[in-house]
Amino acid sequence: MAALALLGGAAAAQPLPFLHAQGPQVVDAAGRAVRLRGVNVGGWLLQESYILKTDSLGSQGRIKRALLRTLPEAAVEQFYADYRASYVTQADINFVADQGFNCVRVPFHYDLLLTPAQRHARNQALATGNLAAYVGALAGYYDRNELFTQPAQAPGFALLDDVIRWCAARNMYVVLDLHAAPGGQGTDPNINDNLAPLDLWKRRDAKGRLLYQDIAVRLWETLARRYKNTPAVAMYDLINEPHNLNVAHGLSPNHAELNALYSRLITAVRAQGDHHLLLLEGDGYGNNYAGLTPAALTTKDKTNLVYNAHHYWDTNDPRAADATNPDQISRIGGMVKFRAAQHVPVWVGEIGENSNEWLAAAYRALDAAGIGWCHWTLKRVNGRTSLLDVKPYGSILDATGRATLLRNCLFANCQVNRDVVDALTRQLRTNDTQPFASLTVPGRVGAPDYDLGRNGQAYFDAYAEKTGGLQAPAPNAGGAYRNDGVDLSADPAGPGFVVSHTEAGDWLNYTVRIGREAPFAAVLRAANPTAQPARLALSLDGTRLGTFDVPANAAAADWPLAAQGPLPLPPGTHTLRLTVETPGAVLSSMTFKAVPK
Repeated sequence: MAALALLGGAAAAQPLPFLHAQGPQVVDAAGRAVRLRGVNVGGWLLQESYILKTDSLGSQGRIKRALLRTLPEAAVEQFYADYRASYVTQADINFVADQGFNCVRVPFHYDLLLTPAQRHARNQALATGNLAAYVGALAGYYDRNELFTQPAQAPGFALLDDVIRWCAARNMYVVLDLHAAPGGQGTDPNINDNLAPLDLWKRRDAKGRLLYQDIAVRLWETLARRYKNTPAVAMYDLINEPHNLNVAHGLSPNHAELNALYSRLITAVRAQGDHHLLLLEGDGYGNNYAGLTPAALTTKDKTNLVYNAHHYWDTNDPRAADATNPDQISRIGGMVKFRAAQHVPVWVGEIGENSNEWLAAAYRALDAAGIGWCHWTLKRVNGRTSLLDVKPYGSILDATGRATLLRNCLFANCQVNRDVVDALTRQLRTNDTQPFASLTVPGRVGAPDYDLGRNGQAYFDAYAEKTGGLQAPAPNAGGAYRNDGVDLSADPAGPGFVVSHTEAGDWLNYTVRIGREAPFAAVLRAANPTAQPARLALSLDGTRLGTFDVPANAAAADWPLAAQGPLPLPPGTHTLRLTVETPGAVLSSMTFKAVPK
């Protein structure tokens, strides 16, 4: 392995060395720094409503509850088995490896490690709302040592074994992420699929025990025994995104409950003879480590700890940090300062859900800081920010919709979001642009098919990144086709897409191949729904050629270039630029035709 594990091409599988923490770095057995840069497989072993476009249903548990109203439990369980067998396969993992990533984070639901009989008890709680009965059943399983002791009967063990094997075959590490912990680690059911808020921290059984915490400890004891000799597992992510652990929700002011559980989990894993890296996540969706620094942890064994950050919808300024809390590491500058102050590695386990410009800037800043990262996520239904796009399927509540989902989510039926992949790979190394499509003159140049690259290089849009939090507007106001600041919408006049919401100063570059030297006429197909005329300028390699004028209140039509005579375009590869001088036009395409001499 190289001194730093960087993005690159496929290589023959080699035994992966165990990783460990050495001061603020993650290193291999030879002491060489390893930077994990990977992809999450979110939505696979725990459904999230926004990933599957089932937002009206919410969490996986609510989806299951709705299915159980109309289907036998056996049919629901079979659907979920089929879903897990389809959503991520070895082909998906090979695709991730082919892009040069060296890590896959696997979010999973604890109920996948339950037997069918034990999952039946949880399904009954979902269907009836009788939480007390479920807690009583769990207490019985726990006391009889029946939890996580029958791996052949629990689908999660084989699924984790498979993905670890697939990744190891492609020289990729795996991070095991307990995304939905027993009882639920917060108040947001979409994140942790809880039956009641904060039950991991509050729910006591008839014996007065914090039963869900006891179960979480036993779960990680089981996984540690199973994988302690598996070097392809890089880290255990003990609890994903704890949140709302505060006085307002009846808990302590300084994360004492989270500290206590982490200390129990660390001790339990180490008691199995397992020395894997252990990934901690702070309160506030993984970022607030007040009361959770190494010195504050009550466990005696503080070796091989990594502190996780989740970075979304915020500035990528490498100097930015929380102004009041040095243990809040949601910003890159805060991560760097915390790492130096605490002398521990920091890893960004989730990052994404933003434009390509934001992604490239974020990953470049993290790379410059020597911090690894894991993109969220591999695939989404109608996804723009994921590496793969799953076509819409209808409703998960009807048989046709479910069958279509199982078909559409297969790797062979997904669309690769080439622009996102480019932002996560090539654009980390260069500001150069590349053609998005093969464009020739004479011929048609689709307006949305501008070049691949950074804002200011391939295109310019004044609002190209979402840094104002979750509720800030999306950079692509139309929400279609590509993931840049350029606003793209479905073509209202037919199939395809258009550039919409144009503003003065916007511009788009197109790499074109001009086949022969000849005079050409240029026509812009555009509409203008505004009350003011719109104007766009066309240039070739920096030389202005003329303007397109689109009248106010104009339906889609062809508008000729206002220029002195036909355009003498030279043969070869050139850059056409379309610049918005007066806003309002909706742009479909440019067509270039040779003019007879």
